[in-house]
Amino acid sequence: MSSISSAPTARQVALDLIGAVLRRKRPLDDAIEDNSPMAELSVRDRAFARLLVATVLRRLGQIDVLIAECLNTPLAPRASLVHDILRLGIAQLLFLRTPPHAAVATSVDLAHARGFISHKGLVNAVLRRLSVEGQGRVERQDAARLNTPEWLWRSWSRAYGEEVAHAIATAHLKEAPLDLTVRADEEQGWCEKLGAMKLPTGSLRRAAGGSITALPGYAEGAWWIQDAAAALPVRLFNGISGRQVVDLCAAPGGKTAQLASAGAQVTAVDRSSRRLDRLVSNLTRLGMQVSAVAADALTWRPDEPVDAVLLDAPCTATGAIRRHPDVPHLKQPEDVTRLAIVQENLLRAAVEMLRPGGTLVYCTCSLEPQEGPERVEALLRCGAPVERRPLEAGEIAAPAEWVTADGDLRTLPCHLAEYDGLDGFYAARLVRVG
Repeated sequence: MSSISSAPTARQVALDLIGAVLRRKRPLDDAIEDNSPMAELSVRDRAFARLLVATVLRRLGQIDVLIAECLNTPLAPRASLVHDILRLGIAQLLFLRTPPHAAVATSVDLAHARGFISHKGLVNAVLRRLSVEGQGRVERQDAARLNTPEWLWRSWSRAYGEEVAHAIATAHLKEAPLDLTVRADEEQGWCEKLGAMKLPTGSLRRAAGGSITALPGYAEGAWWIQDAAAALPVRLFNGISGRQVVDLCAAPGGKTAQLASAGAQVTAVDRSSRRLDRLVSNLTRLGMQVSAVAADALTWRPDEPVDAVLLDAPCTATGAIRRHPDVPHLKQPEDVTRLAIVQENLLRAAVEMLRPGGTLVYCTCSLEPQEGPERVEALLRCGAPVERRPLEAGEIAAPAEWVTADGDLRTLPCHLAEYDGLDGFYAARLVRVG
């Protein structure tokens, strides 16, 4: 028996998580939550395990090409775990700058620990070869193209043109920074206290990493985590203080907090009571009061029509790949079609909740036109009692290029590149007529 200890290591946990995402098609956050060895790791090792998995998922196309170039014949399906061990080793060797001896030795140890003793030589040979030739090979690869599934590449090229598609895919290669929204009534000075910078849109931005709960202002609820793009749709409501607002599909609650912070009387509706509990505890930390309802937005209705509805609809989340590098490996074109139908039904339900003159803001964190402008067009075509209310860039402190020809909001991951980008978001403002 080797001297490999029985306590879980970050690399062993990472190996299991890669299998959970790529073969069992589990969302990474769920896989982490369900992985009890992950909870046994130190805070530092947990962060390292997640970084390992995220790097493999971000760079999977490149990594798999490198493996194929080093093997005369592909690995047998029963050795899929060996493939994952190689992926883990290459991620460390070529993208995380782990010293070669450590990346190679720990990968060989993993093969041994998992019972692939006859494959130890192969793991050793491939990784040693790539420790010499790998960097040169990586420099010759088109990273953006290789790491993007074919269907997504085609979708983005059609919607935004090949050059922009390449810029979007390049933005996905980096870890997303940490964006914070400060309460409306908080005094300034948080930039300095948090070691953050203020983006042109008003959000504060810090580098990712470190303990969130240890940051100044966390305990007293001075701010909450929210990507800079996700903070924009709520600004499409003009002056909602004292107004009745329904927030549909509300969890995790960043936009709910924005609405409450602006003085709205918010009813937060979400189908998942577990996610809703998290929303309530987030808002309690912020000292904000909202009414929370666990219900399906398709069938639930407020007691009487309301002034405003925010619909942050369930979507494929292809605009949030920087934050969720598992998305390209979990989603398929049929998911876009399926979710577009859900969005269509939710939009109709949202319109029914509005009083005449009331405002509906519909948004998704998807880059797919089917999960955005096409849904609004379909709603208007079918004669729903709403009209589009185009936005002006100045209303939301956004550059003019973020506003579409129709007057909707469209951010892309390659926007604000000089500040490390932001999520891809779509939002449209509609007003109930009649």
